[in-house]
Amino acid sequence: MIPDHTSTPRRNRRLAALGTAAAMTAATALAGVLLTTTEAAAGTLSGTFYRDPTSSVNRWLAANPNDSRASLISQRIGSQPQAVWFANYQPSTIQSQVSAYVGAANNLNQIPVLVPYMLPNRDCGGASAGGAPSISAYRTWVDSFAAGLGTRTAVIILEPDSLALQTCLSSTEKAERNSALSYAVTKFKQVNANAKVYLDAGHSAWNSPADTASRLQAAGVANSAGFYSNASNYRWTADEVAFGRNVLSALGNSNLHQVVDTSRNGKGPLGSEWCDPAGRGTGQAPSTNTGEASVDAFIWIKLPGEADGCAAAAGQFVPDLAYSLAQNGVVTSPPPSNSASPSPSRSPSPSPSASPSASPSASPSSSPSASPQPGGACSVSYRIDSQWGEGFVASVTITNRGAAVSSWTLTWTYAGNQTITNAWNATVSQSGANVTARNVAHNGSIATNGSTSFGFQATYSGSNTNPTSFKLNNVTCS
Repeated sequence: MIPDHTSTPRRNRRLAALGTAAAMTAATALAGVLLTTTEAAAGTLSGTFYRDPTSSVNRWLAANPNDSRASLISQRIGSQPQAVWFANYQPSTIQSQVSAYVGAANNLNQIPVLVPYMLPNRDCGGASAGGAPSISAYRTWVDSFAAGLGTRTAVIILEPDSLALQTCLSSTEKAERNSALSYAVTKFKQVNANAKVYLDAGHSAWNSPADTASRLQAAGVANSAGFYSNASNYRWTADEVAFGRNVLSALGNSNLHQVVDTSRNGKGPLGSEWCDPAGRGTGQAPSTNTGEASVDAFIWIKLPGEADGCAAAAGQFVPDLAYSLAQNGVVTSPPPSNSASPSPSRSPSPSPSASPSASPSASPSSSPSASPQPGGACSVSYRIDSQWGEGFVASVTITNRGAAVSSWTLTWTYAGNQTITNAWNATVSQSGANVTARNVAHNGSIATNGSTSFGFQATYSGSNTNPTSFKLNNVTCS
Protein backbone atom coordinates (compact mmCIF):
# COMPACT_ATOMS: atom_id res chain seq x y z
CA MET A 1 0.00 0.00 0.00
CA ILE A 2 2.80 2.19 0.08
CA PRO A 3 4.31 5.04 -1.47
CA ASP A 4 7.42 4.54 -1.10
CA HIS A 5 5.40 5.80 -0.42
CA THR A 6 4.16 4.76 -0.48
CA SER A 7 1.19 4.56 -1.13
CA THR A 8 -0.74 1.97 -1.47
CA PRO A 9 -1.38 -1.27 -1.53
CA ARG A 10 -2.37 -0.92 -1.27
CA ARG A 11 -3.32 -2.74 0.47
CA ASN A 12 -6.87 -8.05 0.78
CA ARG A 13 -7.02 -10.68 2.52
CA ARG A 14 -9.25 -12.31 4.78
CA LEU A 15 -12.74 -12.22 4.99
CA ALA A 16 -15.22 -10.89 7.25
CA ALA A 17 -18.60 -10.49 5.77
CA LEU A 18 -20.24 -7.66 7.54
CA GLY A 19 -23.25 -6.85 5.49
CA THR A 20 -26.24 -7.14 7.71
CA ALA A 21 -29.53 -5.78 6.47
CA ALA A 22 -29.44 -3.08 9.14
CA ALA A 23 -26.00 -1.90 8.07
CA MET A 24 -27.05 -1.77 4.41
CA THR A 25 -30.18 0.18 5.32
CA ALA A 26 -28.16 2.65 7.36
CA ALA A 27 -25.66 3.08 4.55
CA THR A 28 -28.40 3.76 2.02
CA ALA A 29 -30.08 6.27 4.31
CA LEU A 30 -26.76 7.97 4.95
CA ALA A 31 -26.12 8.29 1.22
CA GLY A 32 -29.32 10.30 1.02
CA VAL A 33 -28.23 12.51 3.92
CA LEU A 34 -24.90 13.24 2.31
CA LEU A 35 -26.61 14.12 -0.94
CA THR A 36 -29.20 16.46 0.54
CA THR A 37 -27.35 18.20 3.35
CA THR A 38 -26.93 21.87 2.54
CA GLU A 39 -25.21 23.08 5.67
CA ALA A 40 -22.30 20.95 6.72
CA ALA A 41 -21.81 19.78 10.26
CA ALA A 42 -18.10 19.30 10.81
CA GLY A 43 -16.36 17.28 13.47
CA THR A 44 -13.44 18.64 15.46
CA LEU A 45 -11.37 19.90 12.50
CA SER A 46 -11.72 23.15 10.59
CA GLY A 47 -9.66 24.74 7.85
CA THR A 48 -8.17 23.54 4.57
CA PHE A 49 -5.57 20.89 3.87
CA TYR A 50 -2.12 21.52 2.42
CA ARG A 51 -1.29 20.54 -1.17
CA ASP A 52 2.29 19.33 -1.48
CA PRO A 53 3.81 20.74 -4.72
CA THR A 54 6.51 18.03 -4.60
CA SER A 55 4.12 15.05 -4.62
CA SER A 56 4.70 12.34 -7.23
CA VAL A 57 1.84 13.55 -9.41
CA ASN A 58 3.07 17.14 -9.33
CA ARG A 59 6.64 16.08 -10.10
CA TRP A 60 5.34 14.13 -13.09
CA LEU A 61 3.25 17.10 -14.24
CA ALA A 62 6.26 19.40 -14.01
CA ALA A 63 8.33 17.01 -16.10
CA ASN A 64 5.63 16.29 -18.71
CA PRO A 65 3.74 19.54 -19.39
CA ASN A 66 3.00 18.58 -23.01
CA ASP A 67 1.67 15.11 -22.30
CA SER A 68 -1.90 14.72 -23.59
CA ARG A 69 -3.00 13.43 -20.18
CA ALA A 70 -1.40 16.21 -18.16
CA SER A 71 -4.19 18.80 -18.24
CA LEU A 72 -6.88 16.49 -16.86
CA ILE A 73 -4.54 14.92 -14.29
CA SER A 74 -3.48 18.37 -13.13
CA GLN A 75 -7.01 19.69 -12.85
CA ARG A 76 -8.53 16.74 -11.04
CA ILE A 77 -5.63 15.21 -9.06
CA GLY A 78 -2.58 17.45 -8.95
CA SER A 79 -4.68 20.37 -7.74
CA GLN A 80 -6.00 18.49 -4.71
CA PRO A 81 -4.38 18.31 -1.24
CA GLN A 82 -3.14 14.81 -0.47
CA ALA A 83 -1.33 13.09 2.38
CA VAL A 84 2.42 12.64 2.50
CA TRP A 85 3.70 9.21 3.47
CA PHE A 86 6.89 8.67 5.45
CA ALA A 87 7.71 5.10 4.50
CA ASN A 88 11.48 4.89 4.02
CA TYR A 89 13.55 4.10 7.08
CA GLN A 90 15.88 7.09 7.34
CA PRO A 91 16.17 7.78 11.09
CA SER A 92 18.82 10.48 10.71
CA THR A 93 16.67 12.68 8.47
CA ILE A 94 13.07 11.96 9.47
CA GLN A 95 12.83 14.93 11.85
CA SER A 96 13.98 17.40 9.20
CA GLN A 97 11.68 15.84 6.58
CA VAL A 98 8.65 16.17 8.84
CA SER A 99 9.62 19.65 9.93
CA ALA A 100 10.02 20.87 6.33
CA TYR A 101 6.60 19.53 5.30
CA VAL A 102 4.79 20.80 8.39
CA GLY A 103 6.52 24.17 8.10
CA ALA A 104 5.42 24.58 4.49
CA ALA A 105 1.80 23.92 5.49
CA ASN A 106 2.02 26.24 8.48
CA ASN A 107 3.32 29.05 6.27
CA LEU A 108 0.05 28.88 4.32
CA ASN A 109 -2.11 28.43 7.44
CA GLN A 110 -3.18 25.02 6.15
CA ILE A 111 -3.34 21.56 7.71
CA PRO A 112 -0.63 19.02 6.88
CA VAL A 113 -1.65 15.35 6.62
CA LEU A 114 1.15 12.93 7.53
CA VAL A 115 1.22 9.14 7.25
CA PRO A 116 3.88 7.44 9.41
CA TYR A 117 4.35 4.00 7.83
CA MET A 118 7.26 2.35 9.57
CA LEU A 119 6.10 -0.45 11.89
CA PRO A 120 8.16 -3.65 11.70
CA ASN A 121 6.56 -6.36 9.54
CA ARG A 122 4.17 -3.89 7.96
CA ASP A 123 1.74 -5.30 5.39
CA CYS A 124 2.65 -8.78 6.70
CA GLY A 125 5.48 -8.99 4.18
CA GLY A 126 3.21 -8.21 1.22
CA ALA A 127 3.61 -5.70 -1.60
CA SER A 128 4.41 -2.90 0.85
CA ALA A 129 6.73 -4.87 3.12
CA GLY A 130 9.39 -3.05 5.10
CA GLY A 131 9.51 -0.85 8.17
CA ALA A 132 11.86 -0.33 11.08
CA PRO A 133 14.12 -3.25 11.98
CA SER A 134 12.67 -3.63 15.49
CA ILE A 135 10.05 -2.23 17.84
CA SER A 136 12.80 -0.44 19.75
CA ALA A 137 14.07 1.18 16.55
CA TYR A 138 10.50 2.14 15.70
CA ARG A 139 10.06 3.99 19.00
CA THR A 140 13.27 5.90 18.39
CA TRP A 141 12.04 6.78 14.88
CA VAL A 142 8.72 7.96 16.37
CA ASP A 143 10.60 10.25 18.76
CA SER A 144 12.41 11.88 15.84
CA PHE A 145 9.20 12.09 13.80
CA ALA A 146 7.42 13.80 16.70
CA ALA A 147 10.21 16.34 17.07
CA GLY A 148 9.36 17.74 13.63
CA LEU A 149 5.63 18.24 14.20
CA GLY A 150 5.69 21.81 15.44
CA THR A 151 2.82 23.11 17.57
CA ARG A 152 -0.04 23.78 15.15
CA THR A 153 -2.81 21.50 13.88
CA ALA A 154 -1.53 18.44 12.06
CA VAL A 155 -3.43 15.32 11.02
CA ILE A 156 -1.56 12.05 11.53
CA ILE A 157 -2.83 8.90 9.80
CA LEU A 158 -0.96 6.38 11.90
CA GLU A 159 0.31 3.18 10.27
CA PRO A 160 -2.16 1.93 7.62
CA ASP A 161 -3.10 -1.76 7.94
CA SER A 162 -1.46 -1.96 11.38
CA LEU A 163 -4.63 -3.05 13.17
CA ALA A 164 -6.87 -4.43 10.43
CA LEU A 165 -4.14 -6.74 9.12
CA GLN A 166 -2.52 -8.81 11.85
CA THR A 167 -2.79 -12.36 10.56
CA CYS A 168 0.98 -12.80 10.44
CA LEU A 169 1.53 -11.74 14.06
CA SER A 170 1.81 -13.94 17.11
CA SER A 171 0.02 -12.88 20.30
CA THR A 172 3.30 -11.47 21.60
CA GLU A 173 3.88 -9.52 18.40
CA LYS A 174 0.34 -8.14 18.51
CA ALA A 175 0.94 -6.91 22.05
CA GLU A 176 4.23 -5.31 21.00
CA ARG A 177 2.55 -3.61 18.05
CA ASN A 178 -0.30 -2.30 20.20
CA SER A 179 2.19 -0.93 22.69
CA ALA A 180 4.17 0.76 19.91
CA LEU A 181 1.06 2.38 18.44
CA SER A 182 -0.07 3.58 21.86
CA TYR A 183 3.41 4.98 22.42
CA ALA A 184 3.26 6.86 19.13
CA VAL A 185 -0.13 8.40 19.92
CA THR A 186 1.08 9.56 23.33
CA LYS A 187 4.39 10.87 22.00
CA PHE A 188 2.82 12.89 19.19
CA LYS A 189 0.32 14.45 21.61
CA GLN A 190 3.03 15.24 24.16
CA VAL A 191 5.09 17.10 21.59
CA ASN A 192 2.19 18.78 19.80
CA ALA A 193 -1.07 19.10 21.72
CA ASN A 194 -2.81 20.16 18.50
CA ALA A 195 -1.92 16.98 16.63
CA LYS A 196 -4.92 14.91 15.58
CA VAL A 197 -3.85 11.27 15.56
CA TYR A 198 -6.10 8.64 13.95
CA LEU A 199 -5.63 4.86 14.11
CA ASP A 200 -6.33 2.18 11.52
CA ALA A 201 -9.89 0.82 11.27
CA GLY A 202 -9.53 -1.02 7.95
CA HIS A 203 -12.72 -0.50 5.98
CA SER A 204 -16.40 -1.38 5.96
CA ALA A 205 -16.00 -4.76 4.23
CA TRP A 206 -13.12 -6.08 6.29
CA ASN A 207 -13.36 -6.71 10.03
CA SER A 208 -16.63 -6.29 11.95
CA PRO A 209 -17.29 -3.07 13.89
CA ALA A 210 -17.02 -4.93 17.20
CA ASP A 211 -13.71 -6.56 16.25
CA THR A 212 -12.40 -3.25 14.90
CA ALA A 213 -13.34 -1.47 18.13
CA SER A 214 -11.56 -4.12 20.20
CA ARG A 215 -8.37 -3.72 18.14
CA LEU A 216 -8.53 0.06 18.41
CA GLN A 217 -8.98 -0.08 22.17
CA ALA A 218 -5.97 -2.38 22.54
CA ALA A 219 -3.83 0.14 20.63
CA GLY A 220 -4.76 3.12 22.79
CA VAL A 221 -7.43 4.80 20.68
CA ALA A 222 -8.89 6.44 23.79
CA ASN A 223 -5.92 8.85 23.81
CA SER A 224 -6.22 9.66 20.11
CA ALA A 225 -8.63 11.72 17.99
CA GLY A 226 -10.22 8.52 16.67
CA PHE A 227 -9.72 6.33 13.61
CA TYR A 228 -9.59 6.39 9.81
CA SER A 229 -11.07 3.97 7.32
CA ASN A 230 -10.89 3.09 3.61
CA ALA A 231 -7.18 3.95 3.35
CA SER A 232 -6.03 2.92 -0.14
CA ASN A 233 -9.39 1.28 -0.82
CA TYR A 234 -12.49 2.02 -2.86
CA ARG A 235 -15.49 1.57 -0.57
CA TRP A 236 -18.38 4.04 -0.86
CA THR A 237 -18.18 7.00 1.51
CA ALA A 238 -21.70 6.26 2.77
CA ASP A 239 -20.69 2.72 3.70
CA GLU A 240 -17.60 3.97 5.52
CA VAL A 241 -19.51 6.54 7.56
CA ALA A 242 -22.14 3.96 8.52
CA PHE A 243 -19.35 1.54 9.46
CA GLY A 244 -17.68 4.29 11.50
CA ARG A 245 -20.89 4.97 13.39
CA ASN A 246 -21.05 1.31 14.39
CA VAL A 247 -17.40 1.28 15.47
CA LEU A 248 -17.96 4.42 17.54
CA SER A 249 -21.00 2.81 19.13
CA ALA A 250 -18.93 -0.25 20.03
CA LEU A 251 -16.20 1.96 21.46
CA GLY A 252 -18.69 3.92 23.56
CA ASN A 253 -16.46 7.02 23.60
CA SER A 254 -18.13 10.21 22.35
CA ASN A 255 -14.78 12.02 22.19
CA LEU A 256 -13.62 9.91 19.26
CA HIS A 257 -14.26 10.69 15.59
CA GLN A 258 -13.53 9.25 12.15
CA VAL A 259 -11.83 10.38 8.95
CA VAL A 260 -12.43 8.68 5.58
CA ASP A 261 -10.12 8.23 2.60
CA THR A 262 -12.12 9.39 -0.44
CA SER A 263 -9.21 9.52 -2.87
CA ARG A 264 -10.38 6.70 -5.16
CA ASN A 265 -13.96 5.82 -4.21
CA GLY A 266 -15.85 7.99 -6.71
CA LYS A 267 -17.12 4.87 -8.49
CA GLY A 268 -17.12 2.61 -5.46
CA PRO A 269 -15.37 -0.78 -5.41
CA LEU A 270 -14.99 -3.34 -8.19
CA GLY A 271 -16.29 -6.27 -6.19
CA SER A 272 -13.59 -7.32 -3.75
CA GLU A 273 -10.69 -6.33 -6.01
CA TRP A 274 -8.42 -3.88 -4.21
CA CYS A 275 -5.24 -4.03 -6.33
CA ASP A 276 -5.38 -1.42 -9.11
CA PRO A 277 -8.92 -2.34 -10.22
CA ALA A 278 -10.08 -0.94 -13.55
CA GLY A 279 -12.63 1.81 -13.98
CA ARG A 280 -12.36 3.44 -10.57
CA GLY A 281 -12.48 7.22 -10.06
CA THR A 282 -11.36 9.90 -7.65
CA GLY A 283 -13.84 10.63 -4.87
CA GLN A 284 -15.06 13.78 -3.23
CA ALA A 285 -12.50 16.49 -2.59
CA PRO A 286 -10.63 16.65 0.73
CA SER A 287 -12.61 18.72 3.18
CA THR A 288 -13.21 19.27 6.89
CA ASN A 289 -16.88 19.97 6.17
CA THR A 290 -18.32 16.49 6.01
CA GLY A 291 -22.02 16.82 6.78
CA GLU A 292 -21.53 14.35 9.64
CA ALA A 293 -20.75 15.46 13.19
CA SER A 294 -18.74 12.30 13.96
CA VAL A 295 -16.62 12.55 10.80
CA ASP A 296 -13.77 15.05 11.09
CA ALA A 297 -12.70 15.04 7.45
CA PHE A 298 -12.65 13.47 4.04
CA ILE A 299 -8.96 13.07 3.15
CA TRP A 300 -7.01 11.77 0.19
CA ILE A 301 -4.75 9.34 2.08
CA LYS A 302 -3.76 7.15 -0.86
CA LEU A 303 -2.28 9.24 -3.67
CA PRO A 304 -4.35 8.73 -6.85
CA GLY A 305 -2.15 7.41 -9.65
CA GLU A 306 0.25 5.55 -7.34
CA ALA A 307 -0.02 1.80 -7.90
CA ASP A 308 -1.20 -0.73 -5.34
CA GLY A 309 1.38 -3.28 -6.49
CA CYS A 310 -0.24 -4.80 -9.58
CA ALA A 311 -0.03 -2.16 -12.31
CA ALA A 312 3.47 -1.38 -11.01
CA ALA A 313 5.41 -1.56 -7.77
CA ALA A 314 3.43 -0.31 -4.78
CA GLY A 315 3.73 3.47 -4.59
CA GLN A 316 5.04 4.00 -8.12
CA PHE A 317 3.23 6.79 -9.99
CA VAL A 318 1.60 5.49 -13.18
CA PRO A 319 0.20 8.23 -15.46
CA ASP A 320 -2.36 5.92 -17.07
CA LEU A 321 -3.77 5.04 -13.64
CA ALA A 322 -4.01 8.72 -12.72
CA TYR A 323 -5.65 9.57 -16.04
CA SER A 324 -8.25 6.83 -15.66
CA LEU A 325 -9.07 7.90 -12.11
CA ALA A 326 -9.39 11.51 -13.27
CA GLN A 327 -11.67 10.57 -16.17
CA ASN A 328 -13.97 8.57 -13.91
CA GLY A 329 -13.82 10.83 -10.86
CA VAL A 330 -16.44 12.96 -9.17
CA VAL A 331 -13.97 15.81 -8.68
CA THR A 332 -14.22 17.72 -11.93
CA SER A 333 -12.51 21.02 -11.16
CA PRO A 334 -9.72 22.52 -9.06
CA PRO A 335 -10.20 22.42 -5.28
CA PRO A 336 -13.55 23.87 -4.26
CA SER A 337 -13.91 26.33 -1.41
CA ASN A 338 -13.94 24.54 1.92
CA SER A 339 -17.55 23.45 1.71
CA ALA A 340 -19.16 20.06 1.80
CA SER A 341 -18.80 18.00 -1.33
CA PRO A 342 -21.78 15.77 -2.10
CA SER A 343 -21.26 12.05 -2.05
CA PRO A 344 -22.04 10.20 -5.24
CA SER A 345 -25.26 8.29 -5.14
CA ARG A 346 -24.60 4.77 -4.12
CA SER A 347 -25.22 1.93 -6.48
CA PRO A 348 -25.74 -1.61 -5.28
CA SER A 349 -22.51 -3.42 -4.56
CA PRO A 350 -21.78 -7.07 -4.08
CA SER A 351 -21.75 -8.63 -0.67
CA PRO A 352 -18.69 -7.30 1.04
CA SER A 353 -15.57 -9.38 1.42
CA ALA A 354 -12.49 -8.15 3.14
CA SER A 355 -9.86 -6.54 1.00
CA PRO A 356 -7.26 -4.54 2.84
CA SER A 357 -6.04 -1.24 1.91
CA ALA A 358 -2.83 -2.24 0.73
CA SER A 359 -1.96 -5.78 0.18
CA PRO A 360 -2.59 -8.04 -2.69
CA SER A 361 -5.70 -10.12 -3.19
CA ALA A 362 -6.17 -13.65 -4.32
CA SER A 363 -9.42 -12.89 -6.08
CA PRO A 364 -8.95 -13.79 -9.74
CA SER A 365 -9.57 -11.08 -12.28
CA SER A 366 -9.87 -11.33 -16.02
CA SER A 367 -6.64 -11.88 -17.89
CA PRO A 368 -5.90 -12.31 -21.57
CA SER A 369 -5.86 -15.91 -22.68
CA ALA A 370 -2.41 -17.41 -22.72
CA SER A 371 -0.62 -17.38 -26.04
CA PRO A 372 0.95 -20.63 -27.19
CA GLN A 373 4.58 -21.43 -26.68
CA PRO A 374 5.28 -23.98 -29.40
CA GLY A 375 8.32 -26.10 -28.89
CA GLY A 376 9.49 -23.84 -26.08
CA ALA A 377 10.78 -24.41 -22.61
CA CYS A 378 10.88 -22.47 -19.36
CA SER A 379 12.32 -22.46 -15.88
CA VAL A 380 10.70 -21.42 -12.63
CA SER A 381 12.28 -20.30 -9.38
CA TYR A 382 9.96 -20.74 -6.38
CA ARG A 383 11.28 -19.21 -3.17
CA ILE A 384 9.82 -18.88 0.35
CA ASP A 385 10.85 -15.38 1.43
CA SER A 386 9.53 -15.48 4.99
CA GLN A 387 7.63 -17.95 7.15
CA TRP A 388 5.91 -17.82 10.53
CA GLY A 389 3.48 -19.97 12.53
CA GLU A 390 1.06 -21.13 9.88
CA GLY A 391 1.79 -18.54 7.20
CA PHE A 392 4.42 -17.65 4.63
CA VAL A 393 5.28 -15.27 1.79
CA ALA A 394 6.77 -16.65 -1.44
CA SER A 395 8.03 -15.24 -4.73
CA VAL A 396 8.01 -16.91 -8.13
CA THR A 397 10.26 -15.99 -11.07
CA ILE A 398 9.42 -17.30 -14.55
CA THR A 399 12.11 -17.41 -17.22
CA ASN A 400 10.89 -18.04 -20.76
CA ARG A 401 13.31 -20.22 -22.78
CA GLY A 402 11.04 -20.59 -25.80
CA ALA A 403 9.24 -18.27 -28.22
CA ALA A 404 8.15 -14.89 -26.92
CA VAL A 405 4.71 -14.84 -25.29
CA SER A 406 2.20 -11.98 -24.98
CA SER A 407 0.37 -13.49 -22.01
CA TRP A 408 1.01 -16.36 -19.67
CA THR A 409 -0.55 -18.88 -17.31
CA LEU A 410 1.55 -20.75 -14.77
CA THR A 411 0.18 -23.83 -12.99
CA TRP A 412 1.46 -26.06 -10.22
CA THR A 413 0.20 -28.50 -7.59
CA TYR A 414 1.03 -28.48 -3.89
CA ALA A 415 1.87 -31.68 -2.08
CA GLY A 416 0.83 -30.23 1.29
CA ASN A 417 -1.99 -28.08 2.68
CA GLN A 418 -0.90 -24.69 1.38
CA THR A 419 -3.65 -22.14 0.64
CA ILE A 420 -2.87 -18.87 -1.13
CA THR A 421 -4.71 -15.91 0.42
CA ASN A 422 -3.49 -13.00 -1.72
CA ALA A 423 -1.07 -12.26 -4.54
CA TRP A 424 0.62 -9.37 -6.31
CA ASN A 425 1.76 -8.93 -9.91
CA ALA A 426 -0.42 -11.91 -10.85
CA THR A 427 -4.01 -13.06 -10.44
CA VAL A 428 -4.07 -16.37 -8.63
CA SER A 429 -6.84 -18.93 -8.21
CA GLN A 430 -6.73 -22.25 -6.41
CA SER A 431 -8.82 -25.41 -6.55
CA GLY A 432 -7.75 -27.84 -3.88
CA ALA A 433 -4.01 -28.35 -4.30
CA ASN A 434 -4.01 -27.01 -7.88
CA VAL A 435 -2.90 -23.40 -8.37
CA THR A 436 -3.27 -21.22 -11.47
CA ALA A 437 -1.44 -17.87 -11.77
CA ARG A 438 -2.10 -15.51 -14.68
CA ASN A 439 -0.34 -12.35 -15.72
CA VAL A 440 -1.76 -8.91 -14.97
CA ALA A 441 -1.90 -6.13 -17.55
CA HIS A 442 1.65 -4.87 -17.19
CA ASN A 443 3.63 -8.13 -17.22
CA GLY A 444 1.99 -10.36 -19.82
CA SER A 445 4.79 -10.17 -22.37
CA ILE A 446 7.91 -12.25 -21.79
CA ALA A 447 10.57 -12.22 -24.50
CA THR A 448 12.73 -15.23 -25.28
CA ASN A 449 15.12 -15.62 -22.32
CA GLY A 450 13.17 -12.88 -20.54
CA SER A 451 11.80 -13.15 -17.00
CA THR A 452 8.98 -11.85 -14.82
CA SER A 453 8.13 -12.30 -11.16
CA PHE A 454 5.14 -12.27 -8.84
CA GLY A 455 4.55 -12.98 -5.18
CA PHE A 456 1.89 -14.19 -2.79
CA GLN A 457 1.00 -14.81 0.82
CA ALA A 458 -0.38 -18.15 1.98
CA THR A 459 -1.22 -20.32 4.95
CA TYR A 460 -0.20 -23.93 5.53
CA SER A 461 -0.45 -26.77 8.00
CA GLY A 462 2.03 -29.56 8.49
CA SER A 463 5.00 -29.35 6.15
CA ASN A 464 5.51 -26.48 3.70
CA THR A 465 7.36 -28.16 0.86
CA ASN A 466 7.99 -26.42 -2.45
CA PRO A 467 6.15 -27.65 -5.53
CA THR A 468 8.36 -29.63 -7.87
CA SER A 469 6.62 -29.23 -11.23
CA PHE A 470 5.37 -26.14 -13.09
CA LYS A 471 3.72 -25.58 -16.47
CA LEU A 472 3.89 -22.32 -18.39
CA ASN A 473 1.13 -22.12 -21.01
CA ASN A 474 0.83 -25.93 -20.74
CA VAL A 475 4.56 -26.48 -21.33
CA THR A 476 6.42 -28.25 -18.53
CA CYS A 477 9.21 -26.12 -17.06
CA SER A 478 12.54 -27.31 -15.80
